[in-house]
Amino acid sequence: MNLQHRSGAGRARPARERKWRWRLPALAAVVFLAPIPTVALSAQDSGSPPPAASAPGKANLNITPKRLTFNRGERSHTVYIYNQGTTPAVFDISMVDRIMLPSGEIEPLSQAEKQPDLAPLISHLASAKDMLIATPRRATLAPGKGQTIRILVTAPAGAGVPEYRSHLTVTTVPPRDVGVTAEEAADAERSNRLSFNVTPVFGISIPVIVRSGTPDIRGAIANVHLSYADVSPDGVAPARRTPVLSFAVERTGANSLFGNVEVRAKNGKDLLGLARGVGVYTEIDQRIIQIPLRRSLTAGEQLEIRFVDDDTNPGHVIARTAFVVS
Repeated sequence: MNLQHRSGAGRARPARERKWRWRLPALAAVVFLAPIPTVALSAQDSGSPPPAASAPGKANLNITPKRLTFNRGERSHTVYIYNQGTTPAVFDISMVDRIMLPSGEIEPLSQAEKQPDLAPLISHLASAKDMLIATPRRATLAPGKGQTIRILVTAPAGAGVPEYRSHLTVTTVPPRDVGVTAEEAADAERSNRLSFNVTPVFGISIPVIVRSGTPDIRGAIANVHLSYADVSPDGVAPARRTPVLSFAVERTGANSLFGNVEVRAKNGKDLLGLARGVGVYTEIDQRIIQIPLRRSLTAGEQLEIRFVDDDTNPGHVIARTAFVVS
């Protein structure tokens, strides 16, 4: 299964993996990898293929928590980032507005604004970017070292909007020696070809939510459907015929939802499927979830689907519904 968000770049995937790319829940933390091309010389293209993209560096970023919420009256929180890689790395720290699509993907607002069909979603986004300050704005971390980031709310949230949101985004800064040397550029000019390097930039983003009043957390589960597909259990083992439960998680309250989805047998003890970190943000009313189940089902078997809060009241069942296998 592939828990992947929209990415600016990626390596070719095996055909089996490309065939089934389940849009499972948008996790609280969004990981992205985008290439930054560095053009060395704009000469006539000789027709030879460009150089292969260099592999990502060994810096490996971790962040905690995966979601940050300011309830009414709270003005300061902290986030911790950690370089668990093997080389030093420099990270830029900023607030970036992003929207959630009905598929659950997270799209930067700057990209969404280029797509006219996303205008209705954009109109429902209440940005917290202008009321949030993150310090420091840049961190240099040796391997195995971390940095505390302080997030401040500079102005009280207005009462007219239940919640505001932006995303704390931590992005690697390419090394200064990225690019080509003068000798390499001259060689490219002599050979009359275009030469460039592509430097992957790794980043991670978590939602930062500012609430203006008492949270209104309500939801429902609807349109349950059972289908079957050939799915690899771990993305490596051969695919096998697997039952897949599809349904909509609906946001019926004024605030966003965040929690885990459980699929259980009617007795409540047999856990058949699980999706952690499912969010439904305020710009969408519902999103579709697909969960491959852990075993085959029999006709007449009764299932229960639960959406369990992992936000304001962890463990509370926000929504549940029953489903009978036909």
